[in-house]
Amino acid sequence: MRRLLLGSDPRLPRMLGYWAATCLLYIIGGILLLLSVRAGAADQRSALIVVAMGSAGVTAFALLVRASAALGIAPSTLAIWQAMYAMAINVGAYVVTGPLRGVYLIFLLVVMVFCAFSLRPRHTMLLCTYALGMLGATMLWLVATYPATYPAYVEGVHFASAACALVSVTLLTGEMSKLRLRLKRQKEDLVAAMTTIGKLATLDELTSLANRRHMNELLVAQERRLEPAGEPTCIALIDLDFFKSVNDRYGHAAGDAVLRRFSEAARSELRAQDVLARWGGEEFLLLLAGTPLAQAVTVVERMAARVAAAPVTVAGSDVHITFSAGLAERRHGEPFADTITRADKALYSAKSNGRNQIGVG
Repeated sequence: MRRLLLGSDPRLPRMLGYWAATCLLYIIGGILLLLSVRAGAADQRSALIVVAMGSAGVTAFALLVRASAALGIAPSTLAIWQAMYAMAINVGAYVVTGPLRGVYLIFLLVVMVFCAFSLRPRHTMLLCTYALGMLGATMLWLVATYPATYPAYVEGVHFASAACALVSVTLLTGEMSKLRLRLKRQKEDLVAAMTTIGKLATLDELTSLANRRHMNELLVAQERRLEPAGEPTCIALIDLDFFKSVNDRYGHAAGDAVLRRFSEAARSELRAQDVLARWGGEEFLLLLAGTPLAQAVTVVERMAARVAAAPVTVAGSDVHITFSAGLAERRHGEPFADTITRADKALYSAKSNGRNQIGVG
């Protein structure tokens, strides 16, 4: 029912909230107009026409707000239409109310205040010009047609008061609109900054892999997760072979290039559930959730082949990358720290046996 009434557009509830507020103002204005009729200050037929037009406008704009997304009507455009119509209804009520007509000039100010929430300053200025032009033309017509009922002096005072109030409110709402837009931009900048900080907190800047801190968080979460009985998880510790000699011979910039190339090549062989993190220096940790040991060996072998086939060109020479790896399957209920220790021992064994191979612990 909520989806039927409010739709899926997140802006629609807010727009309908503004519509409900304007609807309440229409109701109050209509009641005041009918009370003026009862007091003999307003013509009944003319007042009923204004009330009917207001009711029709409220209904029409409710439908337009609900269908605005489907019709491609921007919220700002719809707000301008509603404001222009509300101003026209207020001027109509001013014409038919008689001695108490000045009260409807206040409603014009309320319309302008509402515009501060959805329109830019130039739009509110245009609406102010529209309201004053329509009000001034109407007052001139009333003075020329019914001079006894609408004296020029009284209409002049009404217009001057309305003009001062409308211009002042328009300027204030313009400043409010600027402040609202500035706060919106600051919020967007803050969200972007928080997103960047979040990435920096979880990613290694050089390789764009998960960093050690984030991997530790994943391991803790994995330990707390209730895994189905028999679901295997493997850990692989990977160490680039002879990385120190690359740094010593070609410099740290070349070493950084090797790390980035390894990262790119290794990631291309990972599955959706695999997570590779830079564990420290030239050492990396691979989390293979839901993977038995034999399948984990296959994944690491594919990585090794892809990495070996992606040399880095340094000072005109191709530097081929190989790595040694230690694999361990987590035992049921075993802390990951113990699994990593076993993987580390398997890595040490692989390096001791000549490197560029996979040890299993």
